[in-house]
Amino acid sequence: MTQPDLRTNPWIHHFLVPVSLLVLCPPAVFVFWYVATHLQGSFLLFWDLVLTQGLVTTLYSIWSPLFFGSPLAWKMIALFGAFQLLLMKIIPGKPFLGPITPKGNVPLYKANGVACFLITLSTFFILSYGLHLFSPTIIYDELGNILGALNLFSLLLCLALYFKGLFAPSTSDCGSSGRFFFDYYWGTELYPRVLGWDIKQFTNCRFGMMAWPILILSYAAKQSELYGLSNTMVISVALQLIYVAKFFVWETGYFRSLDIMHDRAGFMICWGCLVWVPCVYTSPALYLVHHPIQMSTLAAGAVFVAGVFAILINYLADRQRQQVRAKNGKCLVWGSPPSLIEAVYTTQSGEIKQSLLLASGWWGLSRHFHYIPELCAATFWSLPALFSNFYPYFYVCFLTILLVDRAFRHDKRCADKYGPFWTQYCEKVPYKLVPYVF
Repeated sequence: MTQPDLRTNPWIHHFLVPVSLLVLCPPAVFVFWYVATHLQGSFLLFWDLVLTQGLVTTLYSIWSPLFFGSPLAWKMIALFGAFQLLLMKIIPGKPFLGPITPKGNVPLYKANGVACFLITLSTFFILSYGLHLFSPTIIYDELGNILGALNLFSLLLCLALYFKGLFAPSTSDCGSSGRFFFDYYWGTELYPRVLGWDIKQFTNCRFGMMAWPILILSYAAKQSELYGLSNTMVISVALQLIYVAKFFVWETGYFRSLDIMHDRAGFMICWGCLVWVPCVYTSPALYLVHHPIQMSTLAAGAVFVAGVFAILINYLADRQRQQVRAKNGKCLVWGSPPSLIEAVYTTQSGEIKQSLLLASGWWGLSRHFHYIPELCAATFWSLPALFSNFYPYFYVCFLTILLVDRAFRHDKRCADKYGPFWTQYCEKVPYKLVPYVF
């Protein structure tokens, strides 16, 4: 008797996986916050609580006071969200067309991410340090309630998006599997828009990614208030700020990623960007708040330079592929004409299209080489926390699992899309992720 394939079994795919994640992810966020802020970043201390009180009692005692957030947390979220929506509308930017969808729709974006990023940071500094309208530590001080409010808001937003995709979709790229939990988790619409705002651009880029730098700046301010600012916090925050700045420089490239092109606007993407990203992605700096570690000048400088180099390589790899596509292959890659495969494919509507698959430069080393410097960068901004606890390295482990899974998903989609052309490409670039290894 053969074993069932867990990847294709419909019961597993449409019920067990989404229900498990819907149940496990929200409490995990609050545990993550509690361990960093109340247990010195030690999961072992949390385990001791579980053994003493029981899992349900422990989770209830952590989550119940934060479930509805606080009036201040809701006000902060509303003001930040409204500010980002306003910037998306009023800040000038060149129109940018996303990739055509399987049903022939072409999403339109405004490329103004860098300006919005700089305005957001400047506004935070002016209002907190310049005008003293609030303390820069306010986000850290209210973080538990912010996560509670964000979680509740995101769960309701995903429900609204579920019904919108069924009854008022923005494009024809929508539909239902007929299974509520899967549709709620995965989404019912690829590119939902409300009053002209693209929902995924807002949740993924202009809320989740824009909140990241504000959160870590607040964490740094809190450490400075309590213990004085350590050079490890400076290094970690600086590297993360550079990485987020790089993201907004490359934002138009993100619109061609799996998150935007293939994953619908449901719990996985929207809740993940609104709740998981602010909590987990900022966790190395959150850990450092109560661990004011000082490194030697030489060690600190080495970690910083290595982190900047990793971020630069990540950017150059993504930029290299963008340039080749933008110039239709009429450019140089590492001083030579690019090695290209002209892949022909057919859309769902029967149209014949062509894509250029780059098989040289960074993209000749492995099919997803750009994930390697991204993982290295995350490691370098976690290293200042040293090795007393596993907590600051959870994000690196999570990111590794996420990107490896994404590499497999992307390869499968490309194999289905390009057929023999993808086989030809894989023969030219045999390694999926790590050159000469995997």
